[in-house]
Amino acid sequence: MGLPSKFLGQGEVEILHMRTHGKKLVIPAVVLVVVAVLLGVAIAMTPPDWPPWVVWVEVGVAVVAWLLWTVYPFLRWLTSTYTLTDRRIITRKGIINKSGHDLPLSRINNVAYQRSLLDRILGCGTLVLTTAAEAPVLLDDIPDVERVHVLMTELLFADDEGEHKD
Repeated sequence: MGLPSKFLGQGEVEILHMRTHGKKLVIPAVVLVVVAVLLGVAIAMTPPDWPPWVVWVEVGVAVVAWLLWTVYPFLRWLTSTYTLTDRRIITRKGIINKSGHDLPLSRINNVAYQRSLLDRILGCGTLVLTTAAEAPVLLDDIPDVERVHVLMTELLFADDEGEHKD
C-alpha cells in the first residue's frame, strides 16, 4: 500500500513507495527465538516446590523483552516509509508520534548511493541526496538501491538531456 492520496498534491504521481530493507528485522527475529528458548529453559528449570508466581515473573520478563526487542523494532520498521513522487521525496516514520520530511526534487543537485559488502549481498544500500543548502540527506537501507538511483536520476535530470518527463 502506498502513501494515501490525501498526502499528495494535485496532479502529483507516486512513482515508488518502500520501507527500509528487511535486514532491519533479522535481530528482532533472533531475539524472538532466543527469548522463547530462554523462557522454556527457565520454566523447565524452575523447581516444582517454588511458588507459582515465579513462573509468572519469568513469563512477564519474557513478554517485556519481546515487546522491547521484537515488537517495537517491527513496528518502527512497519511505520517508516520512503515515497518517491514526480515532485518530491517523502519520508514518514513514527508509531505514535509521527514525523516526516519532504524534499522537493528541484532542490536535489546530486544523487549517489553507497553499498557495503553486506548491503551488496542483501541487495540494499544508502541513497545519498545532495542539495545546495544542506548537508546530504541519507536514506538508509533502501531495497534495490541501484534501481531507485536510476529512477531518481531519470526524474531529476531527464529535462537536462533534452528528454521530456512523463
